[in-house]
Amino acid sequence: CHSDLSTIEGVRPRPLPMVVGHEGAGVVEEVGAGVTDIKVGDSVVFIFAPSCGHCRQCISQRPNLCTTFNAARQKGDLATGGRRLSRNGQSIAHNSGLSCFAEYAVVPRNSVQKIPSDVPMHDAALFGCAVVTGVGAAVNTADVKAGETVAVVGLGGVGLSCLLGAIVAGAGRIIAVDVSDEKLALARQLGATETYNARDADCIERIIAATDGGVDTAFEMAGTIKAMELSYKITVRGGQTVSAGLSPAAAQLSINHYQMVQDGRTVKGSYMGGCVIARDVPRYIALYKDRKLPVDRLRSALISLDEVNEGFDRLADAAVVRQMIVFD
Repeated sequence: CHSDLSTIEGVRPRPLPMVVGHEGAGVVEEVGAGVTDIKVGDSVVFIFAPSCGHCRQCISQRPNLCTTFNAARQKGDLATGGRRLSRNGQSIAHNSGLSCFAEYAVVPRNSVQKIPSDVPMHDAALFGCAVVTGVGAAVNTADVKAGETVAVVGLGGVGLSCLLGAIVAGAGRIIAVDVSDEKLALARQLGATETYNARDADCIERIIAATDGGVDTAFEMAGTIKAMELSYKITVRGGQTVSAGLSPAAAQLSINHYQMVQDGRTVKGSYMGGCVIARDVPRYIALYKDRKLPVDRLRSALISLDEVNEGFDRLADAAVVRQMIVFD
């Protein structure tokens, strides 16, 4: 697979060969020198945004925004620098320092989190990205309060995880918005109190009318400017819009500055759900084991690595939520 690695400044270098895969789980086969808290046979979840513990963001208790490891990821390196992949003498980049679409992956210690061995791998993998990003957006970034009205716009794995996080946080009304009637139906099964199809011309007006002026918090989880605009417009005065979706790098959002100030609105980006991995992954897995966070219901299918291209086609068609690649 080839991927364009864009730098922070927006300069796009030549495409580099890369092994993709940033959301996964596995069993430790070997450990390097100096690793004492992880041992062979341990079950782990991969972490696509590890923390160094000493940069400005880490010491400010925002390890999800670690600048040290993010710089390495931008170059296609492991979080600790350098690469371990090559083919015919040509260096191959790591996706998010992981490259877990493979039978084996070499990663730094900070790129994994130990988990209980009784968690099935095809469920555990979701905790590496979708769950921490979606649930974390609700409980960490937005700090949803009991009884509040929220909307989740975009019902992929991250959006549905956010919906589950809003339930855990005690939201009173949860409005789900998507362009897929199938995903809207799944959202209702998972606990959404109301659903709206974003393709309907009066979608925004109907949500505002139904919520007496708008929702307290709207979560943009689709990764499109249209979804972000809809999310912003359906919040009440004083409400907040939280975005975990990733639009194309050059996409621009236009907001009426006057209205934002007059209405006291807040717009927040939420990367990795504002999670502290060592704290939050164990908490979320405990909720999963207690059936309070049924992320297994987001699993659409189990597929082999040979089926990955067909899997991406189904994902592009919005026909599935999460397909898990399983290695025998």
